[in-house]
Amino acid sequence: RPPMVSPVGEDATEDLQKAASGVEAQALVEQELSSADQGQVLSKMAKYQAPQRSGDIVMIQSEHMGTIDILSADLESADLLGDHRKVSPPLMAPPCIWTFAKMKEFKSKLGKEKNCRLVVKRGEVVTIRVPTHPEGKRVCWEFATDDYDIGFGVYFDWTPVTSTDITVQVSDSSEDEDEDEEDEEEIEGKFSVRGSRSSLRGRYGEVMPVYRRDSHRDVQAGSHDYPGEGIYLLKFDNSYSLLRNKTLYFHVYYTS
Repeated sequence: RPPMVSPVGEDATEDLQKAASGVEAQALVEQELSSADQGQVLSKMAKYQAPQRSGDIVMIQSEHMGTIDILSADLESADLLGDHRKVSPPLMAPPCIWTFAKMKEFKSKLGKEKNCRLVVKRGEVVTIRVPTHPEGKRVCWEFATDDYDIGFGVYFDWTPVTSTDITVQVSDSSEDEDEDEEDEEEIEGKFSVRGSRSSLRGRYGEVMPVYRRDSHRDVQAGSHDYPGEGIYLLKFDNSYSLLRNKTLYFHVYYTS
């Protein structure tokens, strides 16, 4: 008996063979594109030469296939979107601090000096910027207030010193500070006041954190040895006060 053959069997077989050939061709193309993508990924990562570290990943999407490659990398030193390195400042040595009780004599002496007395308004932070001096090895400070306490802290800005002038910077709060210089106004030819708004940056070293001092009872004093070239930031913080301005008497100098 002759074998039973479907009238469409031969055509279907031919179609299946063509389809299989198409699938194989597509697979070869995809494999070639995948190899090209891997080459592109490796070439992209080669130019960064970042040390691999567990916990950090970089995700790169293929332009051809839409696949995502996950690679380990140090994002702080090799950012695919740009170089945004975060370098922590070195730890600072602690300052020497002390108090003394000659409040009246101190205020009387500095009260005659216009550049050593100012008012820290309610809600404000005043930052006295004191550059390191080429002939000095240590910065020293003394301050007192009338009637009420004030917050005080010291930071160090690791930046090249272009001038030894002492400047006074005023901001609305302890978080709205630093180098956004807007207006400058000379005061008695010795100090300048600069209004600014920005945040503390990572390059600042903390010598002494800001906290409230009983500067209305005893004169607050301290010193700190230069860690290198830079600018000391003496911060007088009255941002916690909603009603009272604080009259501040201060004396800043360097010793060798």
